[in-house]
Amino acid sequence: MNYWKKLSQEERGNRIQQALTENVNFSTDISLGYPASHLDGKVFNDDAPFLKDAPILQTYVANPNNIGCHTFGTSEKAFSGTHQIEREVLQVIAVDIFKAEPKSIDGYISPGGTEANIQAIWMFRNYFINNFDALVDEIAIVASEDTHYSIPKAANLLQLDWLRVAVDFDTRAIDKRKLEESVVKAQANGKRYFIVVSNLGTTMFGSVDNPEDYISVFEKYHLPYKMHIDGAYGGFVYPFSNQLSTINFSNPKISSITIDAHKMLQAPYGTGVFICRKGYIENVLTKEAEYVEGMDLTLCGSRSGANAVAVWMILFTYGPNGWFEKVSVLQMRTQFLCNELDALNIPYFRESFMNIVTIRAANVPLAVAAKYDLVPQKHSSDNQWYKIVLMDHVEVEHLTTFIQDLKEKVYA
Repeated sequence: MNYWKKLSQEERGNRIQQALTENVNFSTDISLGYPASHLDGKVFNDDAPFLKDAPILQTYVANPNNIGCHTFGTSEKAFSGTHQIEREVLQVIAVDIFKAEPKSIDGYISPGGTEANIQAIWMFRNYFINNFDALVDEIAIVASEDTHYSIPKAANLLQLDWLRVAVDFDTRAIDKRKLEESVVKAQANGKRYFIVVSNLGTTMFGSVDNPEDYISVFEKYHLPYKMHIDGAYGGFVYPFSNQLSTINFSNPKISSITIDAHKMLQAPYGTGVFICRKGYIENVLTKEAEYVEGMDLTLCGSRSGANAVAVWMILFTYGPNGWFEKVSVLQMRTQFLCNELDALNIPYFRESFMNIVTIRAANVPLAVAAKYDLVPQKHSSDNQWYKIVLMDHVEVEHLTTFIQDLKEKVYA
C-alpha cells in the first residue's frame, strides 16, 4: 500500500483540524467575494460541545466547497485544506485499491454513482468528438441489460444510442454472440465509436461482467472504444474478496471507474467517486467558468467538502487490513445464506465474490418478501427476482429468522 494505512482517532482528528485551518474560516476571516458562508448559525451552532470530537460534523458546519477537480491544474485556494483531503482519498482508491500508477489519474468525489457514470460517458463522448471529429450520431454506448439505470439516463441526456446487450437468465453473463451481432449491426448503421460500460457488481444481482468479452469483440473488428467500469456497488467489495482481480487500472484497456462510497463504505448518501486515467477529463472543461480558480471539469460544480472528509475518515479508520476483515465477514454471512437456500433447493443467483443473493421470485411468498423488505427486480406483477444485500447491519440472526419463515412457507 502506497497511501492507505490505519490511523488512530487522535491522528484522524488532527489531520482534519489541519485541513480546516487551511480553508477560509467564514466565522473569523474577512472574505468578501465568495457566494458562500458557514451554515446558518441560528440553526447550526458551531460552538456546540459535541463538535469537538466529531471532525465530519465540524466540516459540515464549516461548509467547505470542493468545487472543481483537484487532481488537474489549480483549485480554489479558499478551500485548499479539504481539497487536499479529497486528493488523498482519490490516491488511496485509485492506487491502493484499483492498481493505478501514482499520479496517473484524475477524478473527484461526486454526488453519487449516477453522476459519476454520466461524467464518464460525457467525457468519452467529447473525447471522440475532440480527437476524431466524431459526430454524435456516430457514437454509441454499449452496456448489458442488467446495467444501472444511469446508463440509459446518460444516453438520453447526451443524445447517444445505447446498445443493450442481452445476458443469460441464470448466470447473468453477457451473451457474447449477441454482443457481437449488436456491434456488427451498429457498425453497419453508421456507429464508429463506442463507449463500453462494464459492470463490477450490478445493482440487482451483484453480477460482474468480464471486460474481456467486450475487448475481444471491439478489437476483432478494429473499432475505437473506451471502457468504463461501473463499480458503484462492487468497488469496495470485489477488489478485497477477489484479490486476483484484474478489473482495475492494471488492465490498460480500462480508462475510468465509478465507485459509490455511500453503499458498502457507509458514507453519507450523496457520496460517489469518479476516477479516470490522465488525458481524458480535460475533454469536459467548461471554459465559461472563468471565475472558478482552475475552472471546472465536473458535472455538478459545487459540492460539499464534508463528503470527502467522511470517506477519508472511514478509509483511515479501518486501514486496508481492517477493511479486508470487514468484507470477509460479509462474505461468510453471504455463504451462510446460500448454504441455507441450497438445503431448501431454492434457486438463486450469487456472484462468487459479492455479497448480494438474488432469489427467484416464484420461491418467495409475497408476505415473506414484504416482512423482510426484499427488493424486487420489478415493482409489477411480472417480477421474477428478489434480492438480499448482506450489508453491515444484516446479522446471522436476521438470516436465520428469514430462512425459518421461508422454510415454513416452502413446506406448507
